Amino acid sequence: MSAFTKIGLLGKADDRGTQLTLETITTALIHRGFALCLEARTAEQLNLPEEVETLSLQDLGEWAEIAVVVGGDGNMLGAARALCEYDIGVIGVNRGNLGFLTDLDPDEVMTPLLSVLNGDYHVEERFLLSAEVINNGNSSGTGRAINEIVLHSDKVAHMIEFELYVNDHFVFSQRSDGLICATPTGSTAYSLSGGGPILHPGLDAMTLVTMFPHTLSSRPIVVDGNSEVRLKAAFDNDLLQISCDGHVRMTVHPGDDVIIKKYPKALRMIHPIDHNYYHVLRNKLGWGSRLF
Repeated sequence: MSAFTKIGLLGKADDRGTQLTLETITTALIHRGFALCLEARTAEQLNLPEEVETLSLQDLGEWAEIAVVVGGDGNMLGAARALCEYDIGVIGVNRGNLGFLTDLDPDEVMTPLLSVLNGDYHVEERFLLSAEVINNGNSSGTGRAINEIVLHSDKVAHMIEFELYVNDHFVFSQRSDGLICATPTGSTAYSLSGGGPILHPGLDAMTLVTMFPHTLSSRPIVVDGNSEVRLKAAFDNDLLQISCDGHVRMTVHPGDDVIIKKYPKALRMIHPIDHNYYHVLRNKLGWGSRLF
């Protein structure tokens, strides 16, 4: 693999540990002669020399060859939604809780990071989903997500009614608390807590998981990743919402359609050469090791 020479660094320095990791990486990479730029808002939170270059997130995406994101999965998701627009790799340093998307251990970050920057890595493309709300034939909002898109009420624990179509084929009508449409990346997030299956990130598929359905026969459905999913809100609903990674929220009126499909641009995730997806699952989910 080609080595990386232009590195972008970003993260939400909301605790001292994250600040120390960002400062350690910055000092080490500058000392070794790498071309390094920090995301401007990240740099404002750190005690760094004035000569360290800073760029907006968008400019960093255009300039850098790889972005190193320090933080939890939430920070990675936010960076991913923006950086997928650019031809840039993304790798994460885990300063969160589970850290499914952030490979590197902050206590031993430099050895594997330097190996990656010197060309010892592999690339994994993760697709995103887009959502568009259609009101009376017109688009009233759009969003994208790397984990999941969720249709739900704007009230707590409130049942809604909707119809589900896949490629314009009617699947079912349902009363439930909502529906989660997740990518393989998101299959270990909200979808997993709702009883959905774990999808290997190499699969070109999405999973549809209903939330607390008012039926005993509802089961998660896995569909082709190139499918178009359409959700139609019943006319007797109150206002509903579409959430993209729990971040972007759009209002859904009674009778509106929500179109969910693959976003045209993918995220290039960079992993250390020894990365193993099943080791990540075993470690993060507390699965047992082999007997012998």
